[in-house]
Amino acid sequence: MALTPKERVLNLFAGKEVDRVACYSGMGNVTVAGLNELGYKFPKVHGDAKMMADLAATSYKMFGFECALVPFDLCVEAEVLGCEMNAYENVDQLLYPTIKEKAIHNQEEMATFVVPDNIANAGRVPVVSEAIRLLRKDIGDDVAIGTYLVAPFTLAGQLMDLNDLFKLSFKKPDLVNQMLDRLADVLIKIAAIYREAGVDYICVREMGATTDILSPRSFKAIIQPHLKKIHAALDFPNVLHICGSTNFVIPQMNDCGADAISIETKNDMVKTREDIGLEPLVFGNIDAYSVLCLQGVDDVEKAVISALELGVDAIWPGCDIWPEAKPENVKAMVDATKKYGAEKWARKK
Repeated sequence: MALTPKERVLNLFAGKEVDRVACYSGMGNVTVAGLNELGYKFPKVHGDAKMMADLAATSYKMFGFECALVPFDLCVEAEVLGCEMNAYENVDQLLYPTIKEKAIHNQEEMATFVVPDNIANAGRVPVVSEAIRLLRKDIGDDVAIGTYLVAPFTLAGQLMDLNDLFKLSFKKPDLVNQMLDRLADVLIKIAAIYREAGVDYICVREMGATTDILSPRSFKAIIQPHLKKIHAALDFPNVLHICGSTNFVIPQMNDCGADAISIETKNDMVKTREDIGLEPLVFGNIDAYSVLCLQGVDDVEKAVISALELGVDAIWPGCDIWPEAKPENVKAMVDATKKYGAEKWARKK
């Protein structure tokens, strides 16, 4: 049974039969090689739907990576809520956009920040939506089209001073939870807009909630309720990603209601399977920088084999693929998954 990449991904979410493990991502996978192939400048692609779609398609067309995903930066939701983005248009080196001006400057504004009446037309949401539609027309029959959201706590850390957010999480948790609940509502609306545009799956990225910083107790009180609310509202394939050493909160992550969990290399996959069992879908955990940028093709294959042996359900970089990733390494990751993915999947099942 040979499946298309799209069928492979969507069958996995649906609990249907697949022929092997898929190799894809719910996070950024733009590469310098793709930019050079198109002759595009990175700062320009974030505000142009066609350029965004063209670039997103290159990872599949050039390397066989089994998805296409937009956007590429983490500022879309923050812009919708009033932050100003710096795209670094006058900088020669490749830099991801960052937040230049916060939208919230004091505790009072945490409860009164403005949410646009028409989110579908706010900020760059229309650009991302159009890029999704263009990708559907271009390669949507072959690969699953994905997107992601910056989850409530991480988004709050973009809207306001992050140190203040951490302090208030302990001193005034009710105020923080009130803010995060409003942010969850915004994200649910954006997810619905992207779904209507034609996206197949979505990754909810709560990068700022790593237990490298927050305790499991704080996670349960401040982070988990809002993730549960978001995933309960998503009626299409969805993944929860948290960076860092997530073993302390893996049971809570699994209880958030996502269809799959995404982990990175700091996570002990053996312990993860001990804690939540074999049934939940766990995607990971290829080192997106060291393995794909610094090492060689043989090392990439070893990393894929190791991840498969540890029991991942998809070969999935643990974070955004660094744009400087070696083209031969990205292709080697896909090729190794094709070579070994069927055997490991059959053994797991």
